Amino acid sequence: MSTRLGGMDCDVVDVGFISDERDGAVAAEKLRMADCDLIIGFLTTYMTASMLAPVAQRSGAPVLLINLQPSEAMDHETFDTGAWLAYCGACPLPEMANAFRRCGVEFRSVSGHLGDERAWARIGRWVKAAGVRAALRHGRHGLLGHLYPGMMDVSSDPTLVTAQLGGHVEILEIDDVRVRVEKVTDAETAARVELARSMFTLDESVVDEDLAWAGRVSVALDRLVDDFGLDSLAYYHRGLDGETHERVGAGLTLGASLLTARGIPAAGEYELRTSLAMLIMDRLGAGGSFTEFQALNFRDNVVEMGHDGPAHLAISARRPLLRGLDILHGKRGWGVSVEFDVAHGPVTAFGLGQRRDGVFTMVAAEGTVVPGPLLKIGNTTSRVDFGCDPGEWTDAWSASGVAHHWALGTGHRVGELTAVADLLGLELTAVRP
Repeated sequence: MSTRLGGMDCDVVDVGFISDERDGAVAAEKLRMADCDLIIGFLTTYMTASMLAPVAQRSGAPVLLINLQPSEAMDHETFDTGAWLAYCGACPLPEMANAFRRCGVEFRSVSGHLGDERAWARIGRWVKAAGVRAALRHGRHGLLGHLYPGMMDVSSDPTLVTAQLGGHVEILEIDDVRVRVEKVTDAETAARVELARSMFTLDESVVDEDLAWAGRVSVALDRLVDDFGLDSLAYYHRGLDGETHERVGAGLTLGASLLTARGIPAAGEYELRTSLAMLIMDRLGAGGSFTEFQALNFRDNVVEMGHDGPAHLAISARRPLLRGLDILHGKRGWGVSVEFDVAHGPVTAFGLGQRRDGVFTMVAAEGTVVPGPLLKIGNTTSRVDFGCDPGEWTDAWSASGVAHHWALGTGHRVGELTAVADLLGLELTAVRP
């Protein structure tokens, strides 16, 4: 069991077999000190609830009970009592469930057999969800600049992030980037420009001076992330009349996209909850690109969505394009912007909402990115078919309480996100046709 779990890209702390409540107490202390993100109890045979109750109560982590019998069914003609007991993991499961509920301990379970890949897939969801929980509990999230004026939906209280998800929100100023930009050398800038040329197709609209500036800001942004130990970043700065701070804010797109591609998601417009949603999707292996509505296409029955600014390059349908713009998405500033289509096939839109009482919620919907004509304005753009009328889907999505930005990732992920919501204690709304 430990070997199979260890192959799921996680660290396993094995406390061995528990035979009574005293063993359970010892195991609970070891697991508490290990600061685990998920406790897995393997019900190999009949066990009394007193054996695992201490672990569930004292370890401080969510509990998953696994009941995997050796094979699909017993050999009734040859089995004796000893052989039967190896198949008896199901027997204590309701006992554990009853006792845990009476002790105020939440739990979840997976039943099947050792060769049942469907059961292992479900276990894998919980392990991935535990990885997301770890990323949020220990995460350091940068909030750079200032709130986008007028966008009431994107405003987030950083204290609520720590209170509900864990981790730390680092408040940063645009000068934190500016001072680092001033220290970037010409050689470092040239190297970053060459990296960009190797990763992107450059449209003829790209001005060399703008690309060099974006490369310089990208190097500075890397240093900011390293200096503050950031795992995600949300940013916005308006600036004025071409002064340095405006230029820094407008030059962040290239560096933010490169950060996002290597697992440090960055979202524009000061969208802290969306940068967190992007982090969740990235840790599930889905990528997660900064996204909003662009238009509804009732002729092709698709929702067109995307955004300017940072994009998750790892989930592009093709080699991403850098386009030069005179104005960025209707905002102040100019320079290079990323343009691509998310990989065609199944996708999931995922965002974090917030209720009136301040409690975060999770909102998700599964669809399919399909080919077709796209805007050529330096934005990520994807045509998503949700299997229903685009207008009806848009109404249902908007009614969920999600903000006007979210993460778009590859694969159908509602099952995995359901597990994440469970471990985080959040409500998940799955918007379906």
